[in-house]
Order: sequence, then C-alpha cells, then structure tokens
Amino acid sequence: MCRKRFQREGKKLDYLNELFRLEGKVAAITGAGGQLCGCMALAFGKVKVKVAVLDNNLENGSKTAEAIISGGGEAFAFQMDVTRKNDHERALAEVLNKYGDVDILINGAGINAPTPFLDISEKEWQSILDVNLKGTFFACQVFGKYMIGKRKGCIINMSSMSSGPPLSKAFTYSVSKAGVGNLTKNLAREWARYRVRVNALRPGFFPTEWSRKNFITPERERAILGHTPMGRYGEPEELVGMVLYVASESAGFVTGAELEVDGGFSAMTI
Repeated sequence: MCRKRFQREGKKLDYLNELFRLEGKVAAITGAGGQLCGCMALAFGKVKVKVAVLDNNLENGSKTAEAIISGGGEAFAFQMDVTRKNDHERALAEVLNKYGDVDILINGAGINAPTPFLDISEKEWQSILDVNLKGTFFACQVFGKYMIGKRKGCIINMSSMSSGPPLSKAFTYSVSKAGVGNLTKNLAREWARYRVRVNALRPGFFPTEWSRKNFITPERERAILGHTPMGRYGEPEELVGMVLYVASESAGFVTGAELEVDGGFSAMTI
C-alpha cells in the first residue's frame, strides 16, 4: 500500500507539497508578533497557509502580517489578550469572517520573569500563569470546540524543556509550562475521536532579546552550552521544520506528543 502510494505521488511535480498538504489551510497563531512564533508565521505564509497573526501588541503583529504579505503570502493581524476568553471568541469570529475556516492553532503567547522564588509576588505569579496556561486553556476551548464541530484540526501548544525537570530562575514559567504539557496530553486523549490532534513543542534555548537581557549571564551561558551536546543555541528557523511537519497531513497519526527541539539538552547527563 505504502509503495503504491509513493509511486503514485512520486509522479507529482512537487512531492513535498503533496506529502504535507498545507497549501490553502488557515492557521491562527497567538504571540505571532514575537520572535519565535513570528518566524513560524512567516514560514506558514511561505507555504501558502493563510495566517491570522494574533498578538496583544498590534504593532508587532502587524509587522509580522506585513512581512508575510510582502513575501507573497496571505495574512492579517488581530489584537487580542489571551487571558480573556471573549478575545479568543472575537478572534475566532474574525478568522472565520476573513478565511471561512481554521485548520491549525498555535498557542505561542507567553511571558516569563527571573524573580527569586521568595520574592515572587502573587500578582507576578498569577500574570504568568494567566498568559501561559490560562491563555492556552481558553484558546483550546474556543478554537478546539470549532475543530471538534468540523471533525478535524491541529493544535500545537508551546511548552518548554523547563516543564520538567524545571529550569532555574524560571519558577512560575516552569509551573505554567508543566501545566501546558499535561493539558496537551489530556486533550489529545479526549479529542482524537474527533480527528483533532493536540501536540506540544518543547524548545530548548532559543534566546530572544528579552531573555538575553534578563536571564543569560556569562556564567549561565557557560552552564547552558555545557549542558547542550551541540554546544550552541538554537536559531528560530530551526523550529520551523518541526512545526510545519506537525501541522501537516503527514503527521496525521501524531497526537499527544511533546516534541523536543533542544540540541540534545534533554538527553544530557554526565
């Protein structure tokens, strides 16, 4: 069966397009005004996926959407606060109004703080949990319900290698990402019957401008790279292949997975 299918598809002009079947789909991406999810949004635009750039910072989101459009893709930016369920409902309505469907959801909005544990305020604790975990929860409820209704969809949640074992100096962030990982597996189990796949991406160290200023001292950098077998940081573009694969028809039997892209960090001991 597999050999016959490959022989048949091999006659096509573009085997990868046929294998992945992403062209014409619609992706909604929260946090797409940021560095990592912005890179993912650009990649979807390049493979002719229509992109809804969802971000609390409309200026940054608009820059991502404009870059997609200037590259020949189709996109629009929409301002939303992921901590508000009605904002997710408004965003879904806007995506459906613009494109008539949504096939892919990436929950990428996230915040962090390097505060020592005994100094973490209740406000800081709650704000990080609200964005990282509650924001993912609301998106899965709102967009997931739509996908269940049409009996198909793909959700990719942004977890982190800090979800377990936890990463130092990121106490609340680690707790929130552990919750994202657990939620991912729960929904994958519940929604597989509806052909809605739910997976999580677990990136290693892909430093943003903010994390370089707030987290990465020279001493910490030596520790990070010394624990990373590849001996370097990841580049945002190195997340793209995994995301496109998981979102594609080629990953039709992949659900409940936490997919590591970390240069071997999670495999390192002594």
